Amino acid sequence: MLPFSQNSHYKLRFLVLVLWVSHLVDSKSGFELDESLTYLWPLPSEFTSGNQTLTVDPTLSFSALGKGGNSKILIEGFERYKKIIFKHVSGISLFDKSRGIRSVYDISELRFIVNSDSEELQLGVDESYTLFVAKKDGKSIVGEATIEANTVYGALRGLETFSQLCAFDYETKSVQIYKAPWYIKDKPRFAFRGLMLDTSRHYLPIDVIKQIIESMSYAKLNVLHWHIIDEESFPLEVPSYPKLWNAAYTKWERYTIEDASEIVSFAKMRGIHIMAEVDVPGHAESWGAGYPDLWPSSTCREPLDVSKSFTFDLISGILSEMRKIFPFELFHLGGDEVHTDCWTSTPHIKQWLNDQNMTAKDAYQYFVLKAQEIAISKNWTPVNWEETFNSFPSKLNPRTIVHNWLGPGVCPKAVAKGFRCIFSNQGAWYLDHLDVPWNEVYSAEPLEGINNVSEQNLVLGGEVCMWGETADTSDVQQTIWPRAAAAAERLWSKREAVSARNITLTILPRLHYFRCLLNRRGVQAAPVTNKYARQPPIGAGSCYEQ
Repeated sequence: MLPFSQNSHYKLRFLVLVLWVSHLVDSKSGFELDESLTYLWPLPSEFTSGNQTLTVDPTLSFSALGKGGNSKILIEGFERYKKIIFKHVSGISLFDKSRGIRSVYDISELRFIVNSDSEELQLGVDESYTLFVAKKDGKSIVGEATIEANTVYGALRGLETFSQLCAFDYETKSVQIYKAPWYIKDKPRFAFRGLMLDTSRHYLPIDVIKQIIESMSYAKLNVLHWHIIDEESFPLEVPSYPKLWNAAYTKWERYTIEDASEIVSFAKMRGIHIMAEVDVPGHAESWGAGYPDLWPSSTCREPLDVSKSFTFDLISGILSEMRKIFPFELFHLGGDEVHTDCWTSTPHIKQWLNDQNMTAKDAYQYFVLKAQEIAISKNWTPVNWEETFNSFPSKLNPRTIVHNWLGPGVCPKAVAKGFRCIFSNQGAWYLDHLDVPWNEVYSAEPLEGINNVSEQNLVLGGEVCMWGETADTSDVQQTIWPRAAAAAERLWSKREAVSARNITLTILPRLHYFRCLLNRRGVQAAPVTNKYARQPPIGAGSCYEQ
């Protein structure tokens, strides 16, 4: 008789083997796409398609009209996507253009019409586009492939959609577009479509952050909320307060101001905003490693000392330095999970509270409002976690954007009072909650409980949050994807289009397909239907059925 633990181990191995064998048997039938579905992610606002198959020239050329056609952002974007589209082909055309031999390809040019030459990237920038793909017949003025947009950022979104239409055919070894002609008229449902990345709990190298930004562009997400610092570490360089860096985990796990600027530039080339966060007054214990005066005392280190002007001078210094790096108009000031015991138990702060005739709750409000004033003085719009709204809504600056996280029902209350809101309900959109399956991420609705149109317009959008306690370079991408894509479609596509009755039949095959597309592009997206996010597959099988 085997010991119980060993016997259980063998039972588990046998169960896995049975599942693997049954999956292998099923997979032999081959995977077929459901032709009634549209394998574009996120689903465009409006589109029509046909039944033609078109071939795409591996020497696909770029042409541009309009004021913004020669934008470096667009030209580099085109070159980037050419490498994705023609990954499996040589880039050598099967005909000789120099000798005037007619193309054997249906699509040999991608034409852009960009109406504005502005490259300003601010909240609500126009990301709409139209995409037309048809066989050139010599009769129509519009032929081949054309993307028209008001801005280069709309053109980039159209370029992503075009790339998803292109599929490599292994038998002919050519790139093809199925179900042509395509006419797509598309725009995002929400202006703010975000992913929060925590680099304090675990440091993420610059190249990894860039890979994540690149992968965001594939799902048309447009805001990286960079939670750079927290109580565990302070990896960002602040030249005017150089000792803050003392709280980096090691001297190698740091970001220079040049690193941060490079990330902002890299993101802008993909139409992605970087919203930085300095979480005060809680979640800031690490600051005192370099400047111990910020702690209430050496044994009681959080929240930051509310009684000292030095605290606010330092916050102002940090924000001044960061304003040089982060041009996005929104800045996140945190304000969550502020436990004031250190204030009421430290003699000099307790005396200050008495002198100011304040309670600890009053001091929390005072700190948040003072931090808001500093941010606003530097021409930022403050974003705060929902606790600030829950605690003193009538005192918040009217420009405040309330960031929901604790649960549902906050955005309806915030917009009813005239505040703008960002939806991140932790029950659905916290990616570190590994037990939340894709369908619950997909079904979460930022406008739930908000029926008034003017109030709905105050919901900027939402973001999925990748808190970093259990995610580092080894597993961050498979924790983000593919569940972040479920939220991305909710934030981009029309509400009625993503609220189909049976999402297992109408959405799941498309999400499988997009997850495999991410894999093909080098993104370590986990299988879609794991019972526990980022878990590897249990046996052999197609990417499209895991």
